[in-house]
Amino acid sequence: MTHKNEIKLTAQSLEISEYYSAIDLGTNNCRLLIAKPKACGFTVVSSLSKIVRLGEGLERQNFLSKQAMDRTISALSMCTQKMRDFKIISSRNVATEACRKSSNRKEFFTRVQEKTGLIFETINSQEEARLAVLGCQNLLDERKKFGIIIDIGGGSTEIIWVKNNKGNYSIIDYLSLPFGVVNLSEIYRDSGPNKSSYKKIMEKIDNQLTPFCKQNKIRENLNNKEVQMLGTSGTVTTLAAINLDLQSYRRGAIDGVKLTFDQINSSTSKLNRASYNERCAMPCIGKERAELVIPGCDILEAICSKWPVGRLRVADRGLREGMILELMSKNGIKVTGNPAINN
Repeated sequence: MTHKNEIKLTAQSLEISEYYSAIDLGTNNCRLLIAKPKACGFTVVSSLSKIVRLGEGLERQNFLSKQAMDRTISALSMCTQKMRDFKIISSRNVATEACRKSSNRKEFFTRVQEKTGLIFETINSQEEARLAVLGCQNLLDERKKFGIIIDIGGGSTEIIWVKNNKGNYSIIDYLSLPFGVVNLSEIYRDSGPNKSSYKKIMEKIDNQLTPFCKQNKIRENLNNKEVQMLGTSGTVTTLAAINLDLQSYRRGAIDGVKLTFDQINSSTSKLNRASYNERCAMPCIGKERAELVIPGCDILEAICSKWPVGRLRVADRGLREGMILELMSKNGIKVTGNPAINN
């Protein structure tokens, strides 16, 4: 019998001393995951998530600032320290939107390699979408024919339209919105989070969602109750933590939880009523996320308004887990089910 939070493995032999690692370097976060396969599944043995704001100022300039690169290299040095504690046999390190947009990413990657020994690749939106689906698809309801997967990042928001083929999910289409929590917070900071700037952003998002919606007949399938929604990002996990009234973040309590749109609206309203200092004092938010959570909620609100599915399932998994699963598969380990988490 396979436990809910385990991945079932089929392989001739597994060395429990062998580990896999993945780093996801985004506009806002640097995330490391180290996993170990075992007979009944794989376990996340170590992880690290640091807010580095690598893409800070990228909207006004097309290059990564020295301060942002320094912060990120410091976080990546912490990653390498963790990785030294394990016998890692296979790893992958990817960078997303901030490095896609920056003109000096080669200089940055050279510095990273010199300081940490880590080698990075910049992946496109399509590859980012594919890995995110691979990492979180086990949380999708197999009774639904279609799914909308939302990943609200720091510099962009990925929207992925998937189809269920007997439990195997294929990407039909994807959309990369040029809005994330970091660049939207900078827009708000420049213009002030007033009703006018909010309305303009909502209109811009809707203008991009509309053709995507029509092209994929999402509304028609939604009306037939064949669509589900899954969110994987700091925004949705924060909203889940607020709804659950957690005093400290617990991944095991968050991953897989279902939120109704009413619960999302209630948590969003609570955040909007709170001052910046009040948000700083909230458990699971703190000073680092206090400025970013409102832009994330606005992006989610625009998406939920466009597609009123009524409920969103929260995934505290995605890109890193997708990379880990693929690395294991390439090493001859077939993995199915949900990843075990060592909380």
